[in-house]
Amino acid sequence: MAELLQRCNVLKFGWRLLKSSHAGAGKQLYISSQSSRNGHNFFGLLFDIDGVLVRGRTPIPAAKQIFRSLVDRKGKYKVPVVFVTNAGNSMRQTKAEQLSHLLEVEVSPDQVMLSHSPLRMFSQYHNMCVLVSGQGPVLEVAHNLGFQNVVTIDMLRDAYPLQDMVDHNRRPKDMVPPSKDLPPIEAIILFGEPVRWETNLQLIMDVLLTNGKPGNALTTLQYPHIPVLACNMDLMWVAEAKNPRFGHGMFLVCLESLYKKVTGCELKYDALIGKPSVVTYNYAELLIRQQAESLGWTEPVERLYAIGDNPMADIYGANLYNRYLQSCHRTRALMQLGGGEPQSQPLEDPHEMTCAEMGGVTGAYGGEEPLPVGCSSILVCTGVYSQDQQELPPDPRHSVTEHRIFHGHRDFRFDPNLTQPSFMVQDVKEAVELVFQQEGWPLE
Repeated sequence: MAELLQRCNVLKFGWRLLKSSHAGAGKQLYISSQSSRNGHNFFGLLFDIDGVLVRGRTPIPAAKQIFRSLVDRKGKYKVPVVFVTNAGNSMRQTKAEQLSHLLEVEVSPDQVMLSHSPLRMFSQYHNMCVLVSGQGPVLEVAHNLGFQNVVTIDMLRDAYPLQDMVDHNRRPKDMVPPSKDLPPIEAIILFGEPVRWETNLQLIMDVLLTNGKPGNALTTLQYPHIPVLACNMDLMWVAEAKNPRFGHGMFLVCLESLYKKVTGCELKYDALIGKPSVVTYNYAELLIRQQAESLGWTEPVERLYAIGDNPMADIYGANLYNRYLQSCHRTRALMQLGGGEPQSQPLEDPHEMTCAEMGGVTGAYGGEEPLPVGCSSILVCTGVYSQDQQELPPDPRHSVTEHRIFHGHRDFRFDPNLTQPSFMVQDVKEAVELVFQQEGWPLE
């Protein structure tokens, strides 16, 4: 209950950071102010990307169609739009350019949220020496997020050439090069699935088992181990292939299993970021608020609509965030009744969030900014969840549940109710049309 008295300090800092960067930026994507008409509710749209807007590099036709309606004749957005993806192998600018090309509308980097974006707010780790794992421009991504002292897997492998031995062709030939000194690694940041899983798993295990000094021999296991922060828990994702592909969540399962097998202890995370964690949606709401300010709205955004294709990431996360919002509103109401002070004996909250579900952040949030009333989840059937592969019950109120197998992360409790979408439609075009109809806004 205490965590719900106010939002996190890190989120308050993140809002100040976003506001300052927005004020100091040069050219900003302009959003049409003609949409904020008297009598309309104020809402924002959160779009997943893979399986909702695109499959791999191929845009879903319904996405291109509906985005023509989301902008006016000058290409200006009618409502705040943020793209929330668990992908993390690129920079926001790159992803924005890709979306602009695929959707044929202008997408600003300020509208793009990658799985690692909330790490900007984890400033307590920014001055540590961190090992980063993933693919793509991981060094540039880490520096852009605020990390000052970064070691990549390739740098670690170069410093300790005898550590990576699975691929015989990559083993040192003839004379063994000497090891190089690296500073002790103080934390591990897992951005996304790497290319060479065996290399990353081996070297990350070396770092964990030696307390950040992989050049040393293992003596006594130090537990708890150094901090581990992981982005993107998706077990699977959808591209052009007929069936879902392995995601970073699958890599995390491998790492957790290896650590447990070798040490007998559970791998612990200091933060789990990306959908479905609450901190991800908190950060997305900050971006929506920034877009609303650009829109010229003086009233707060009352409702968010999160559109996705993955019941265990998009739907679970949106519903978890909605539950969090309801708890925040209940707590604020109790504080008002109690004269602004927390209850001496707070009521038990049956839906209190775990640290993992919150994303690993705790603390107090300055309550001056109003929260959305709620967040509605909309499931589309063009990605991980497909009508072609899953039989739909006749009653839409009992539409989507993972009855037998839990595909969420180990540290998240499985609550079947959280996999139930507020609405289910065929594709993103139907989703947006539904939202505008719900809110009484003209789409054309």
